[in-house]
Amino acid sequence: MTSGERSVVSEMNGEVAVLTLARPEKRNALDVSMLESIRVAQRAAESSGARAMLLCGQGPVFCAGADLSGVRESDFHQVLNEVLVAFTELPFPVVAHAHGSALGAGVQLLAVSDLRVATRECVIGVPAARLGLVVHHWTVQRLVREFTPSVARAMLLAAETYDASRLHSIGAVHRIGDFESALQWAHELSRMAPLSMRGHKLALDAELLNDAVRDSRLAALDSDDAAEGRLAFSEKRVPRFSGR
Repeated sequence: MTSGERSVVSEMNGEVAVLTLARPEKRNALDVSMLESIRVAQRAAESSGARAMLLCGQGPVFCAGADLSGVRESDFHQVLNEVLVAFTELPFPVVAHAHGSALGAGVQLLAVSDLRVATRECVIGVPAARLGLVVHHWTVQRLVREFTPSVARAMLLAAETYDASRLHSIGAVHRIGDFESALQWAHELSRMAPLSMRGHKLALDAELLNDAVRDSRLAALDSDDAAEGRLAFSEKRVPRFSGR
């Protein structure tokens, strides 16, 4: 599936939904049209039964930030925040692969991805302080959680940039690698138990234990997949999870 006049390309690779920012002439800077296309792709991936998603970018960089031309900044940020929150609500893991650079809104996309792979030299930062902008509070808190309070402060207050190797050393980037290695990891994740993935995503993002977290855990414990996992372990074979 293609959308947004090909500024966003979404396609299934096995059970992995590959979502590609495809506006290389603008260094994949996000505009409202792209954000709306991403929302369509998110819904399509969920309805298609995807078990993992890989988020990546065409051209020399992952995402150079926001393209605010021809739109009110408040309108852009409203749609952006809807997209960011929606990534966290997908019931399967989202792997982001960053190369070249990820700046501003590009870092926000990384922050809402569950797992991050980047090329060693990829430059990552938030230049808002150089542009007179203030990042949405929800995203600030997400940056603090995912990149550590110290790194978030340096990115937001000093507009400091980091290469992926430096972030990998503190765990903010999970793996150093190319697109193929990120895709392979996404496929590995897609073969894991879907109900476990969903339950853990809910628990990781929840401030406190709530009914949704509790119910998802109980559903996983009582599922066919839990029985299959135990049986496969006893039989020393790879489990075949159904998501039920």
